[in-house]
Amino acid sequence: MRLAAVADVHLKADDHEKNVRAFSIVNEMADAIVIAGDFTNHGTPEEMRGVLAVLEHIHIPIVAVLGNHDHECGHQDELAGMLRVAGVHLLDGQCFEVDGVGFAGVKGFAGGFAPYELMPFGEGGIKTFVEIAEREAIKLDYGLAQLRTPVKVAISHYAPVRETVVGEPEPIFPFLGSSRLARALDRHKPKLALHGHAHHGTFLAQTEGGLCVANVALPLLRGRGEPHPFAMFEL
Repeated sequence: MRLAAVADVHLKADDHEKNVRAFSIVNEMADAIVIAGDFTNHGTPEEMRGVLAVLEHIHIPIVAVLGNHDHECGHQDELAGMLRVAGVHLLDGQCFEVDGVGFAGVKGFAGGFAPYELMPFGEGGIKTFVEIAEREAIKLDYGLAQLRTPVKVAISHYAPVRETVVGEPEPIFPFLGSSRLARALDRHKPKLALHGHAHHGTFLAQTEGGLCVANVALPLLRGRGEPHPFAMFEL
């Protein structure tokens, strides 16, 4: 499979024609595309309608998760429904299979990276924060466990490893991802893990178990001089 991947597209209706030209070329380049969250800027249904006006020009399977920006206005359930009605395979603990490749995905959450990840100790707010991070990791673990395909791909918006957020200001590393996601990866050993969120991070790294992790945030891909708005992988 030729897989295209991107995250943090933050599409604007004002750029519709430019976005259609940029994204529709994926039909000729790939067999499927992953969009790892942040379709919108503020998570409004109006913004999502503009996004869908671009995505309707993509005729290969789209597999995706939501990002933090897509949650900003509290309409994430409506946005998820709009994407699914439009035919996008939006994952939130579920899995999807196409041509022998299985995808499992979640948004993920923050919390930091081992050995300095936040632990559920002290105030209730801290415990709730960590509970959300753990819940996201459990959903990813569950989705990967359901797959029986020879090749698996994991998708999250937040980073599962510290190494792919390097390039961002170090004080915000704990807010860009969580090692809890990486433990799910090392347990189920997908061929590839994709994420976004760290716009100025690092493109490729590995988990402790040696699994490939790619940060496909669009600003990062543009900084690498890609001639199109996605990274390409052969699976």
